[in-house]
Amino acid sequence: MKLDAQGLKDKQSWEAAGYCLPAFNREAVTAATKENPFWIHFGAGNIFKAFQANVVQKLLNEGVLDRGLVVAEGFDYEIVEKMNRPHDDYNILVTLKADGTVDKTVIGSIVESLVLDSEDNMQFGRLREIFRKDSLQMCTFTITEKGYSLVNGKGELLPAVAADFEAGPDKPSSYIGKVASLLYTRYEAGEKPIAMVSNDNCSHNGDKLYNAMNAFAEKWKENGKAAPGFVNYINDKSKVSFPWTMIDKITPRPDASVEKILKEDGVEGLEPVITSKNTYVAPFVNAEECEYLVIEDEFPNGRPELEKGGLMFTTRETVDKVERMKVCTCLNPLHTALAIYGCLLGYTKISDEMKDTELVGLVETIGYVEGLPVVTDPGILNPKEFIDTVLKVRVPNPFMPDTPQRIATDTSQKLAIRFGETIKAYQASLNLDVDDLKLIPLVFAGWLRYLMGVDDTGKAFELSPDPLVDTIRPYVADLELKEGQDVESKVGPVLKMKSIFGVDLYEAGLAEKVCGYLQELTAGSGAVRATLKKYV
Repeated sequence: MKLDAQGLKDKQSWEAAGYCLPAFNREAVTAATKENPFWIHFGAGNIFKAFQANVVQKLLNEGVLDRGLVVAEGFDYEIVEKMNRPHDDYNILVTLKADGTVDKTVIGSIVESLVLDSEDNMQFGRLREIFRKDSLQMCTFTITEKGYSLVNGKGELLPAVAADFEAGPDKPSSYIGKVASLLYTRYEAGEKPIAMVSNDNCSHNGDKLYNAMNAFAEKWKENGKAAPGFVNYINDKSKVSFPWTMIDKITPRPDASVEKILKEDGVEGLEPVITSKNTYVAPFVNAEECEYLVIEDEFPNGRPELEKGGLMFTTRETVDKVERMKVCTCLNPLHTALAIYGCLLGYTKISDEMKDTELVGLVETIGYVEGLPVVTDPGILNPKEFIDTVLKVRVPNPFMPDTPQRIATDTSQKLAIRFGETIKAYQASLNLDVDDLKLIPLVFAGWLRYLMGVDDTGKAFELSPDPLVDTIRPYVADLELKEGQDVESKVGPVLKMKSIFGVDLYEAGLAEKVCGYLQELTAGSGAVRATLKKYV
């Protein structure tokens, strides 16, 4: 059983092995899509394959849609060259359910894949052709939050962006520069309408995309490289929209245990590829069952009935409330707490942490006790039920190979929104007292303890990637696992950093508590467990 157009002609073998196959005429859908594409997506990663592509497949199967997806990869071209093309753009979605059952679906809704390379005249020319089409309604993105940034960690313009600002839209080299160039193509083709829709898991993602696009338009106008009307086009919501969205679905990197299941079914050629950019890709994606995609309903060129596939369309205000509910209270803070303490306690699976009494108590208190009193209720999703699903179905799922080490990535970028917003809400409340926050400060102390790179047994471990590791780690460099050390003299300056915590912890009245916890967490081997037992 080979995962390509030829191999899938043997439907009987695939179906006998329990695979759900595309139920539409893929050749007809491919032809229709190439002639009149309606949706192009940037970022050929796991979340797109497991979520958006699966939604489109369902709607193709049901006859709601008659065209599929075009995907373009702008960061790591090898994903397309070594994974999409050899498998004729098919992939396998393995849905790992909490009850132990597995759904296996061959996804065929992606019918064209391209690399976003302005040096490749044929492929970039095809992208320009797509952006000229009247039929194109939406351009979506999963390129990670840093994909929209035009500056480095020091706030300096990235060299490729600076060069693109000067050179104009002909052959840009930066990711956003290339997308802006394609949007300029659409402008020149008659100012055709389109929705530019970030599906990345970051706050007000539509604004991040807009700010990046508008920066290019303004600079190209200023440098005489683009028509002045391009700025007006990007800022005319009746022509170009940048909707806010909230996305939530866990898609860990392809796991060997899942690969084993597929191999035992007789599927060939499943070997993952690690690209030269260190991207780990495979012909299959393993994902959880739960998924949410809430989208501001602003589509200047119309849109198909994607709500029939489970997507939720609403107002910007409601998207903001859903996003705040998830990111500030009901999921992300709980994930971060488990990631930090999971690394310190030697866990390698998030699901195993939910068998740990102290860690369960930690996240239940942060969610239900400290978070829910200030939660933003969006109306379309119930916050308590959302936490219930997270803590009782999603995180404990033993078949989901997600790790605290993965979730601990970029923690310095997450603390302000995941915990700082709750602290601010307590500060603004007439009925709540910041001093009642007991375990959120324990997470802050745990993060500083984590940065020592030594677990609770005293064994060194590798820190997950984080842009501020080199900035913050020197503050904990002199901490040791011993009692009675003066931690405040070392980490005090960090606790004042609003950019990290969202607030100055001294001004918020929480610095003393964080330092006290950190002193206990560093008292020796086993101190992390002892501190959790004491306060949880």
